[in-house]
Amino acid sequence: MRNIKSKIIFLILVILAVGAFVMIKINNKGPGSEIIKEITPIIGPIQTFISTTGTVYPKNRLEIKPPVNGRIETILVKEGEEVKSGQKIAWMSSTERAALLDAAKGQGEEQLKYWKEVYKGIPLVSPIDGEVIVATTQPGQTVTTSDAVIVLSDHLIVRAQVDETDIGKIKVGQGAFITLDAYPNIKIEGSVEHIYYESETVNNVTIYKVDLIPEKAPEFFRSGMNATVDFKAESRENALLLPVEAVRKEKDESYVLLKQANDKNPVKRVVKLGITDDKNYEVISGVSVNDTVIVATKKYVLPASSTSTNPFLPNLRKRDSTKK
Repeated sequence: MRNIKSKIIFLILVILAVGAFVMIKINNKGPGSEIIKEITPIIGPIQTFISTTGTVYPKNRLEIKPPVNGRIETILVKEGEEVKSGQKIAWMSSTERAALLDAAKGQGEEQLKYWKEVYKGIPLVSPIDGEVIVATTQPGQTVTTSDAVIVLSDHLIVRAQVDETDIGKIKVGQGAFITLDAYPNIKIEGSVEHIYYESETVNNVTIYKVDLIPEKAPEFFRSGMNATVDFKAESRENALLLPVEAVRKEKDESYVLLKQANDKNPVKRVVKLGITDDKNYEVISGVSVNDTVIVATKKYVLPASSTSTNPFLPNLRKRDSTKK
């Protein structure tokens, strides 16, 4: 009976010892441990972009000003309305006509009607097909020849600022994606209409302005909106692709780790890379779709405890229970 009890106790001790050894092994991995993955290169498209910022502007901002000093009688359009060339958009009176009509009002409706027919008002006419972007002048407001009664725009564009190191990669007609800061989830396709020849210096950086036309301007497009512009640069349709974490760099060489048969240690293989979209590399040579690439990534583990050095945060160190 004693022998049976002794064997049971011994077996329990062995199990506890093995469990403790396994726990020590796991805990010793720490924050520097690696996660090993096996992947194969794939064939697919890849596109690179040149990103910059831009602002929505009217392509041609046309201010409609009165030919003489006087008073606005009627505004016939409102902001956002499309107008045609030759369309009447407002009526005004010269200073003399305005004074005459005011005097006629005191003599009754017949006199007022008579002088309105005899002394015609001055129409303000749209010279272009476009959209009304400013129409804040109110009827009865006095204006001079330097005041803009209505502002028109033929169409809205996005004017981007491109660094001089990237301007050589931009061409007229080149495609781009436009994302307004106010609508970050909507991408608007556009194309380059014009590249300015004269540079500007902004924050000690030389930039060139580039105008883009949206293929279809949405209704929420407004002059002055800020945008992010991603110019479509190089692209490949059937490229051999590897994720960026699979490629390692050493001095001037790029290489990957290839899996060997019979679970041997992986071998280092130098690869020649093409373009990248920050997620994948185009691999020109060095591997094929039949190869298996080893990817090792660091595993981050939060420390078990830490001591705060920030005076505004509580001290996380355990207090000594023996101290009062």
